[in-house]
Parts: sequence; C-alpha cells; structure tokens
Amino acid sequence: MHTSSITTASKTISVVAVIFILTISGWAQATEKVIYSFTGLADGGFPQSGLAIDSKGNLYGTTQNGGAGTPCSCGTVFELSPGSNGTWTESVLHSFGATGDGTSPFSQPVFDSKGNLYGTTVSGGTNFQGTVYELSPGTNGTWTETVIYNFTNGADGGLPYSTRLAIDSAGDLYGVTNAGGTYGFGVVFELIPGSNGTWTEKVLHSFTGDNDGGNPYASSLVLDSAGNLYGMARGGGAHDYGLVFGLTRSNGTWSEKVLYAFTGADGEADAVGGLLLDSKGNLYGAAYDVFELVHGSNGTWTKSVLHSFTGTPDGAYPESALISDKAGNLYGTTNSGGSHDGTVFELAPGLGGSWKERVLHRFTANGTDGVSPNSSSLAMDASGNLYGTTPAGGASKVGVVFEITR
Repeated sequence: MHTSSITTASKTISVVAVIFILTISGWAQATEKVIYSFTGLADGGFPQSGLAIDSKGNLYGTTQNGGAGTPCSCGTVFELSPGSNGTWTESVLHSFGATGDGTSPFSQPVFDSKGNLYGTTVSGGTNFQGTVYELSPGTNGTWTETVIYNFTNGADGGLPYSTRLAIDSAGDLYGVTNAGGTYGFGVVFELIPGSNGTWTEKVLHSFTGDNDGGNPYASSLVLDSAGNLYGMARGGGAHDYGLVFGLTRSNGTWSEKVLYAFTGADGEADAVGGLLLDSKGNLYGAAYDVFELVHGSNGTWTKSVLHSFTGTPDGAYPESALISDKAGNLYGTTNSGGSHDGTVFELAPGLGGSWKERVLHRFTANGTDGVSPNSSSLAMDASGNLYGTTPAGGASKVGVVFEITR
C-alpha cells in the first residue's frame, strides 16, 4: 500500500509537471516581429493610430508625418500587404499636405460596407482645425481622397483627436473633437451622408468641461445594438479626473449620462483611449488600470478593476482601446513599463470573476522593436496574430508596425 501511494503521488506530480511545462512552453511562444520600419520619408513616419485589417489580411493605418504631399509632407494612409515568404509590402494610399487637405492623420482607418476608408486629421483643412476624410478604392489599385468635413473650431468642434470613427449600418460616422463646441471643451459629432455626395455634421453633445466631462483625447466611440454611443472624456467629471459617458437617442435628440466618474484614487485618472463593448452590453477600458463597467437592471453601472499595472514587469499607463477574441480574452498595450518602453498584454478571464495577465511582449530599451505604442489599439487576424504600431523606434527611429504571433 505504501508503494502504491508513492507511485500515485509520483504520477500526480508528473502530470502537474507536464501541465506546468506545457503552460510555460505555451506562454513562451508569443514572439514579436517588426514587419515594417518607417523611414520618415515618402513612406511616412510616426504612426499614432491602430490598424484596420481586411478579409485578405492586409493592414491599413496612418502616419502623422512623412509622405509625398506638397507643400508639406504631413502624413499618409498606408497599406501593408503580406507576401508568401513572410515579407510585407507597404503602399501609400494617400499623402496629406496639399492645400486644403487635412494634415497629421491621427485616427485608425475604418471601412464601410462598400470598402471605402474613413478617418480624421487633427489639423489642416480649409480652417486649419482638422478634417474627416474618405478614401475610395479605384479599379486600378489607386485610391481617391475626399475631405468630407472641415472643422471650424466653433460650435461644430475642432481638433478631432479621435482614435477611430464609429460607423453604423446607415453609413453615418461618429467621433469626438478635443476642442471647440459651445463651451470650448469638445463635442461628440455625427456625420450624415447625403444622396449627392455631401455630408452634414450634427453635434450630439457639446462638453461643458464640468461634471459632463471635457476634452476627449485619443478617444473612440462604440455603438450598441440600440444605437447608443459610449466613450471616455479625459477632463471634467465630478472629481475632475475624467469619466465614461453614454449618449442615448430618443426622438431625434441625444442625452448624455455619466456612467462613471474617475476619482483619482490609486492613480485612477487620465481617461485616454476608447472602450470595448461585449455581447452582454458591458464596457471595458483602460485608464491607469483595466476596468469593466457592468450595466445593472436599474440603469446603474458598476466598475470593477480587472488588472492594476505595477510598471515592472507588466507595464504602465495603458492608453489604447482593448480588443477581444472569441474566448473573451482581452488584449491591449501600455505606453511605458515592462522593460522600459511599454508592453503588449493579454488578460484571460478565470474563475470567480478573476483575470490573469500575461505579458506578450516587452519593448526593449534599444528601441529596435518599437517604442511606446501610445494610443495604438491592436488588430487581430483570423489566426489570432496581433498587429500594432509604435510612433518611435525601428531602424530609422520614426516608428514601426509589429506582429505578435502566439
């Protein structure tokens, strides 16, 4: 009996050891590769936005500088196409900088149902207060850019630091501006397409900078199935540390509701970035920590912290909107921490509402693999590989596009 117990215990230990080894082996499989390093010349430089991905695995993004624009090289919209041997080819779809064109594109491009791309520039345009643009594909591989709205920095808003526009089934676009509006603290806007190619802007909410929030920066909006909008504002709120807001449409008008006002406790502040909406209507975001807002039956929202960053080794100051996979795992980036210059992380749900963080990549101090991904959200392909940008680092120190395989 004594020998049998020892044998059983040995088998148990062996099984545990194998599981542990397999787990460590699985964790070690996440590797980062720079698939494109910008030069800052005609190909662009300093990418701030996340990436869009199409059904063929092509990636689309923007750079704030570079390009072949005249009279200034003021950014690009680019495409990266995968080759059969693991290489990627960059094509510049549009160079900003022509007179009347937008300059310094900030947002991730978004597709409509016809394959057109939309985004914002934070400056330029006829009023030098930023634009919303459309890129339409041609039959010969060319793309045509059209500025569909020029901000004035008046009641309509200005400086649209929106990391991604939201688009509904009717093709209407939704975004935020960091400035302008009735009170000067930015707006939430809608752009409505007309039958003759024109677009009409409608201000859905003008921030006061007080309890309703103000100056949304690097923010993106999300739409639920009922057409309600959700976002974050960096300033204002009951404690002056920013907030999460919802906008509800009723009879053609919109009303704002504060879902959560950041308190500043334990570093809880600086609501930069966007939100993720799950199938149950819960919201996820990153503002110092990673949090979840659960929608209650009585219209209230309850915040819980899923992960608090420590700086080293798991990262610090997340600024990007989260994405998720089919299993409900969350993915995002931190602007600093890790080895020094930020991380890419995964959060996996566990038992009892717990979440476990796994660092997929720590950007190195020498910057060859990229530096500080900032507000760049990740994109995921059909195989579960992750893609993102950093605005610095790489061979020319003006930014990279990276891939993480798991």
